[in-house]
Amino acid sequence: MLQNLRWHAQGTDSADKWRWISLSWLAAIIGGVYILAARLSLSLLTPDGVAVFWPAAGVASGALIAFGPPARWAVIAGTMVGTVVANLLGDRNLWSSVVFAVCNAGEALLAAYLIQRFFASPFSLDRLRHVLGLLGAAIVATAVSGVGGTLGFVLFHGATTSTLAIWQEWFASDALGIITIAPLIIGLASATREPPARGETVEGLVALASLIVMSVVVIALPPEPWTILVPVALLFPVLLWISARCPPVFAAAAVFIVTLAIVWTTTIGIGQFGDANLPIAERVFAARAGILAVALCAYVLAALFAERRQHEVVLAESEARLQEALTAGAVTTFVWDLGTGSSQRSANAAQILGFDPKQTLTPNGFLSRVHAGDRARFKALVRAVSSERPAYSMTFRFKRTDEREVWLEETAKAEFDVVGRLVRLKGLTLDVTARKRAEDEQKLLIAALDQREKDLLARVAAVAKDMKRSSGSLEEYVEALDLRIRSMAYTHALLSQNQWQGIELAELIRCQLAPSGTDANTTVSGPKVVLSVAVAQVLAIVLHELVTNAAKHGALSTPHGRVEVSWGFGAREDAAKVSIAWRELGGPAVASAPKCKYGVSIIRYVIPQELGGSVELAFPSGGVCANIEIPLEPAHNGKPARADGVIE
Repeated sequence: MLQNLRWHAQGTDSADKWRWISLSWLAAIIGGVYILAARLSLSLLTPDGVAVFWPAAGVASGALIAFGPPARWAVIAGTMVGTVVANLLGDRNLWSSVVFAVCNAGEALLAAYLIQRFFASPFSLDRLRHVLGLLGAAIVATAVSGVGGTLGFVLFHGATTSTLAIWQEWFASDALGIITIAPLIIGLASATREPPARGETVEGLVALASLIVMSVVVIALPPEPWTILVPVALLFPVLLWISARCPPVFAAAAVFIVTLAIVWTTTIGIGQFGDANLPIAERVFAARAGILAVALCAYVLAALFAERRQHEVVLAESEARLQEALTAGAVTTFVWDLGTGSSQRSANAAQILGFDPKQTLTPNGFLSRVHAGDRARFKALVRAVSSERPAYSMTFRFKRTDEREVWLEETAKAEFDVVGRLVRLKGLTLDVTARKRAEDEQKLLIAALDQREKDLLARVAAVAKDMKRSSGSLEEYVEALDLRIRSMAYTHALLSQNQWQGIELAELIRCQLAPSGTDANTTVSGPKVVLSVAVAQVLAIVLHELVTNAAKHGALSTPHGRVEVSWGFGAREDAAKVSIAWRELGGPAVASAPKCKYGVSIIRYVIPQELGGSVELAFPSGGVCANIEIPLEPAHNGKPARADGVIE
């Protein structure tokens, strides 16, 4: 156990070590990218020293949103170090660099906190509310950090412009940085978790390449009045293509490409946003407005199309589940438009109704396959539909194209126009063939049970009537009748346990021997033989009489006596008859000509009369012997036989 604990501790230490190494690399990468993004922004200043946007803000915020709380301290460290280095490489002093570092880190933390507070993790831009949420978080975070950044400029750089103007520049630059760069990082993280399909990736890269070409064309256009609408005409279709056909990460990449093109043309003074005839403030405002418009347009379109694709997937899955449920329940839906004479059925209708899925089953075609005996009633029900009685339900027979007949249960409801005319029928068609067959089988079973009960009662009545002739006293009569009725009940219970599908001969013999015999004084042997219900009931009566006689007067009445019962088919295993041998050994001596009582009469006559078999009953001095030959099926559906051989 100590060794296991040691291995566990070593594994935990290794995991912690790997985690710190990963976070260190992440901090280094964030810091490096932050420095590059900051230097890029500082290298694209306008002639008046204004940064059109600050992409480094998007790097920090996007990384915190994409990687979540576990990466918080790594991103903060990278952001602060990157800010300090980037500012010291420029014209900032150490104190202002520290203030700006705290503001930038706090800005990213606030934006990420708002996203994680109001949206599920992991965060993606495949929903419109997520796009609006990111926009709101960027506005709040940059507005708050702009206050600290403005104080840094005022305290350590002696700014000549108003504090409001400084705050506005900070807010606009950082907000655009988050809006344009953070979605790209978030999208790349989402694509890493769930890579897009190969076709989507290829199409997205082709679309981005087309966007780059269009951007170059737009930049090359002369600043003429007629070219004002050309950028929109060239870029919007490509943005629409990317948003509609590709995952949101490609829309974020498209926004990044367009943003770089706008910032570059604004700073070097070419194209629509670099018109030297316009004041720099107006050019920067136009550039920021253009970036914001393109970004919001692309993100909103991408989110709307992504939501639509998600809804289509959910709808397709729901439709598939519905079809599976309908198929499993053998149910099909239909709509019958009486105006056009057309009908529509669910996809599983072809399987249930048995027609070719490539063909359309028209109302007339359906009606022609309704059973002739049910067709008139079906038509009458449909014609009787009215606004007062708009629904109907009917069970009918239907002939499939494969000639198989099935039972259908149809329930429908009608729709009427404003003047009360029948417009269409909508409903469900259920295959109830199995239910109808079960009902028919249940009826047959009930009828069979009724007949069995009648036969049993008739047999009890016959036994009770014939026993009067051989009974010496009332007590003897009641006792014997009770035993015979119990024997019939045991046989009835065995047949019921086997669902009236017959009973094995060995099981029947053991059941009849059970009240008087044990494994010590009885032997039962023979092949497996299954008796029909009628044969089992008759043979049970004979066996009961033999057992009762053995228990009262024969081998089972003494401690040393025993009974042997064996059977076989004779020459052929598939013979239609089975021979049963009953032997009593070790019992008291038997009279050679005993008095023929009721039990002996039953043994001799019930088998021949009801089953068409034969019985040889002998009374040697050693014990009763009986050779019984019975068919596996009765010779006639006999009725209970009396002791005198007359069939009741």
